[in-house]
Amino acid sequence: MRHHRLAGRLTAAVVLLASAACAPGTAPDAARHPTWEISLAGVAAPTTPGGDAVGGGPEAIVVDGTNIWVARQFANSLVRLRPRDGVVLGTVAVGERPVALVRAGADIWVANLFSNTVTRVRASDGAVLATYPVGDGPGGLAFDGTHIWVANRESDTVSKVRASDGARLGDFPVGTRPLGLAYDGASIWVANNQADTVTKLSAATGAALGTFAVGRGPFGVAFDGKNVWVSSFFGASLSRLRPSDGAVLSVTAVGDGAAGVTAGGGSVWLAESGTNTVARVRPTDGAVLARLAVGRNPFGVATDGAQVWSANVGNDSVSRFPPATASAAPSPS
Repeated sequence: MRHHRLAGRLTAAVVLLASAACAPGTAPDAARHPTWEISLAGVAAPTTPGGDAVGGGPEAIVVDGTNIWVARQFANSLVRLRPRDGVVLGTVAVGERPVALVRAGADIWVANLFSNTVTRVRASDGAVLATYPVGDGPGGLAFDGTHIWVANRESDTVSKVRASDGARLGDFPVGTRPLGLAYDGASIWVANNQADTVTKLSAATGAALGTFAVGRGPFGVAFDGKNVWVSSFFGASLSRLRPSDGAVLSVTAVGDGAAGVTAGGGSVWLAESGTNTVARVRPTDGAVLARLAVGRNPFGVATDGAQVWSANVGNDSVSRFPPATASAAPSPS
């Protein structure tokens, strides 16, 4: 069944942004506004079947070392931004409803939820190199250094795709409605959104190595070099797991609609979509150290160590802030 089940179930609070939004494609004054939000609402989308004229709904975001890439799911396209000032460098037409991104070497891979495909885009210039079929409802991606792993929401499987040529090497059963994926150096971790579990797969064989209970509606997964982190969208929590055996080491109460999670710059970063905030989390114990207001309904979060970025579904924008600006941690409301 092709629909975005989370849409319409968000509980959004009105939060003042740390700085005024910039006009589409313009550069903010970084000296005066080190924290800023750039609107994508006026960025024309490529003409694609089923896409909106101007698009919207940025859900996923990734950094490639040179560019920021944003998947605009309702525009069926990617936007490439210049990191230092947020200037729009270009747009790329992809499949229908792009909702996940991953960097794999010199390329960006995109999961096209309604096309049942993944698209490979060259990061240097945005050229579309190829599109490959996967399972039903691809909505999550991970890269293990050689293969792209794809979470197929509707077929409850994860596909293993060879990055060099797109060959589909296998589909592996997991829990109900897999969403987020992460690679820990040996295994692939899968958030089973409607099973309230995560599954650990062998990256070598795809064999299931274990399934572990987490909070309600697991959404995002990240690995920080030591721990696996799982956000629970409906449970408003962030779980820290030991990779060797899946033991839950800590559970932290966070804001409503805990969505994308990533690690970098000595912290774990969590998009709290229901409270319009990004939380900074201490990796050693899961404590929330800081919380920063961003755009409306952030789902994706990424960092290059120097800056943290969020993709804000609710108002078609991207927020950027230096980690040091996230200095206060009010309780989620």
